[in-house]
Amino acid sequence: MVNMRPLLIPSRLDDPTQKVFFQEGTPFRLDGGRGFVNYDDGTGVVYIAISLRNSGQGIGVIHGWWFKEGRELDPQRPDPDSFRLQGLDLVIAPGDVGFWEGALRDSGDPCHAAAVQAAKESGVATIDLLYGDYDRGQRVISRMMLRRVYPEDSDRPPAWLVTAVRHWNLDRPDPRER
Repeated sequence: MVNMRPLLIPSRLDDPTQKVFFQEGTPFRLDGGRGFVNYDDGTGVVYIAISLRNSGQGIGVIHGWWFKEGRELDPQRPDPDSFRLQGLDLVIAPGDVGFWEGALRDSGDPCHAAAVQAAKESGVATIDLLYGDYDRGQRVISRMMLRRVYPEDSDRPPAWLVTAVRHWNLDRPDPRER
């Protein structure tokens, strides 16, 4: 089964641009190797997305996600039961490019203020993705970090670059644990 596991990583910078639509119909362009945390002042919604690549051999189905503003220097594996369920089916074929998207719509949500802070000020966010194969097995949590960067050409808007921080196996021993 190890040869059929999905493994989600950030897509490459030269991967194709993807279109992302949220349930309100709000569209975004998502360039390769990038993501975003975007706060809409008019609606109060925080939109978050990451361009991904499945470098594994199995179909990757995203089950849930967890958001944190900033980053951790020594990350511990989060509790899978604390994840938000994914509101729509997001599937990434082996060797292919896809994306993850999530939104925080309720200003009373404990993560909402932190997401607004990431979008408006700090420019750093951590997203944990819970996913597995299409049978809901071979589960993995992959931690991604988004960081806003400003190009030297000040005429261009800032971009959010994505990096993978850590991958935790849930259904088999973690290689970092002894």
